[in-house]
Amino acid sequence: MSALPIGVIGGGAWGTALAQVLASGGSDVMLWARNGSVVGSINVHRENPAYLPGVRLSDRVRATDDVAVMAEARMLLVVTPAQHMRAILGRLAPEGQPLILCAKGIEAVTHKLMHQVAREAMPGSPVAVLSGPTFANEVAGGLPTAVTLAAEEEALARLLADVIARPTLRPYVSDDVVGAEIGGAVKNVLAIACGVVDGAGLGQNARAALIARGFAEMSRFGLALGARAETLAGLSGLGDLVLTCSSRRSRNFALGKGLGEGKSAAALMTDRRTVAEGASTAPVLLEIARAYGIDMPVTAAVCALLAGEQGVSDVIGALLARPLRAE
Repeated sequence: MSALPIGVIGGGAWGTALAQVLASGGSDVMLWARNGSVVGSINVHRENPAYLPGVRLSDRVRATDDVAVMAEARMLLVVTPAQHMRAILGRLAPEGQPLILCAKGIEAVTHKLMHQVAREAMPGSPVAVLSGPTFANEVAGGLPTAVTLAAEEEALARLLADVIARPTLRPYVSDDVVGAEIGGAVKNVLAIACGVVDGAGLGQNARAALIARGFAEMSRFGLALGARAETLAGLSGLGDLVLTCSSRRSRNFALGKGLGEGKSAAALMTDRRTVAEGASTAPVLLEIARAYGIDMPVTAAVCALLAGEQGVSDVIGALLARPLRAE
């Protein structure tokens, strides 16, 4: 690919971290952010204090709030919330640039995965998906990170991997786009559940059991929709699940922790600057699961909590009272 800049759509923590790690490898990066104060802070002070405080950004990162400028990029990493991706892509000029989708979720209105949304919004652009266990501040700080980069044409995934690979960012290529996306979407919901366990003080045994049973849900759901088992057991599935279900730094885990402490979902989400994607994904996931006849009790419990239909003790009691069965 040419020496044109790499474009990053989204000025939150993850978008800024990706811009920083790509720039640290010598690439010029254009970062689009909706918030003018974020743009100004990055260009003037070399920092995004609103979303990634304390990280000095490379001089190779240039921020803009003019989405038309992104037509100059050789490729675009799309790091917008899943529910906003279609609208943002609709604002881009159809230049045919490769798209690497970095959002983890399912579109609520259509029940479509992000790569399906992108193909509808920008039919002339090749599409890949980046997913895996990635805390933004660690990536920006140069700590080692491995991810899945999936495209239906593996040659495209390899080409894009060569562009974004850095000494501390190692992409593993795959042609299982569905598997890579489902892992990232489902783990957000399960991270909320693990946060509930933490907030309710249920202990490490319960959290470990929930991760294992949650992975069983992820596997049932993914296989029913055409994912491969090895993808779900890889970085974008099990790897991301372990990370986000084990750390209070996860946005979805933090939301669940608040629920476990007895706070309302509405209050918790109103107070948050960043998006906990699992809150939007959970009801969509449950609707799809019911349509396919897939048993997802943990997801159903999260939905009941988010909707305020049941309290923490009720959903935990219902899960523990389920009939005994083979694992």
